[in-house]
Amino acid sequence: MVTEMVVIPKSAQNILQRLTGQSRPDIALSLALKDLVRLRLDETQARIKEFEKKYGMTFSEFQVAWENGQIKDPYSYEVEKDDFEWEAAISDRTVLEEISQWLL
Repeated sequence: MVTEMVVIPKSAQNILQRLTGQSRPDIALSLALKDLVRLRLDETQARIKEFEKKYGMTFSEFQVAWENGQIKDPYSYEVEKDDFEWEAAISDRTVLEEISQWLL
């Protein structure tokens, strides 16, 4: 098994130690990364929920409704922007969920 040595600057080690309460930099970094991914995942999920509440449906239902002409003003700036941001949030959630599996 090949391992790589990562050098963490002393200032970053101090910050990680204060944030996590761990003296070992490798454990502190792992905990900090887990927290960051969890925070980003929570924020992304909240954003998705906002769109679901606004439109009263999931993103896949929204796409079908768009294609069937059931979305009012589908080519308006607001709806197209929401569509783009909603899809991006779905993609971000997928990536963050994958990353969170690596950090177990």
